[in-house]
Amino acid sequence: MKLILTRDVERLGNAGEVVEVKDGYGRNYLLPKGVAIKWTKGAQKQIDLISEARRKRIIGDLDAAHALREKLEVESVTVSKIADDNGRLFGSVSAADIAEAVNEQLGATIDRRAITIASPIKSIGEHEVSARLHDDVAATIKVSVLREKTKKKR
Repeated sequence: MKLILTRDVERLGNAGEVVEVKDGYGRNYLLPKGVAIKWTKGAQKQIDLISEARRKRIIGDLDAAHALREKLEVESVTVSKIADDNGRLFGSVSAADIAEAVNEQLGATIDRRAITIASPIKSIGEHEVSARLHDDVAATIKVSVLREKTKKKR
């Protein structure tokens, strides 16, 4: 079965690529999840649109990606979340929270989908996450999670 991927699929391909998969995998997993669409001759325009969107998300210039990696690995970002007295967060720190903190504190734009959190961040302290800046460039981001200051009710 010939399909067009609408999202990146690990060990299969990137968004916008045409892939050949077994019928059952395509019909029972990829198509229902919305990860792929059926390939047709008229779908070439769709492939072009997905590829263009992907190019806009990824930092195009390799030198800019290296410079951003150096900046991210030197500095750390701070995220504030509500936590209990033991330092356990109510919820967790998401990739979107980290991307927003990088944008606000360092002035760099990173797509939240490029950030990979190995294990959920559910406690106050120092944590490390990885970010894919370019096909050939990955960075490690140091994240400091602090307790959010809240007003006590009386």
